[in-house]
Amino acid sequence: MIRILLAEDDDSMREYLVRALERTGYAVTAVDRGTAAIPYLEREQFDLLLTDIVMPEMDGIELAQRAAAIAPGLRVMFITGFAAVALKAGNAPSNAKVLSKPFHLRELVTEVERMFRVDSASGSS
Repeated sequence: MIRILLAEDDDSMREYLVRALERTGYAVTAVDRGTAAIPYLEREQFDLLLTDIVMPEMDGIELAQRAAAIAPGLRVMFITGFAAVALKAGNAPSNAKVLSKPFHLRELVTEVERMFRVDSASGSS
C-alpha cells in the first residue's frame, strides 16, 4: 500500500484530503505543519510527501528539502494557492509536482496515481 505523509495547516482541507486519499486506498499520516512532519520522516518510510507550500514554522519547500536529505527517494507533490510563488522559488525538488488550489479531489487522486504509474512503468523497462 502506498503511504502518504500529508502536511497541511488548514484543518478542514487536511481532513478533506485524508478522507479522499484513504477512500482511494492510500495510507495517510497527516500533520498540521512542516515541523511536525520531520519526526515521521525520520522514523517511518513514506512513498509520497504531499505538502502545502505556505505553512507556519516551516514552509513546504523547506520541508521538501529536509525530506530529500532524510529520505532521498521520496516523491513530493505540493498543493498550494500560490503556485506561481512555488515555481519562481527554484528551491523545490526538480521532480516535484505542483497542484494549484482550488482543485477537485479527482484531480489530486489522478496526479498521485500518475506519479506512481510513471515510476512503475520506468522501473519495468
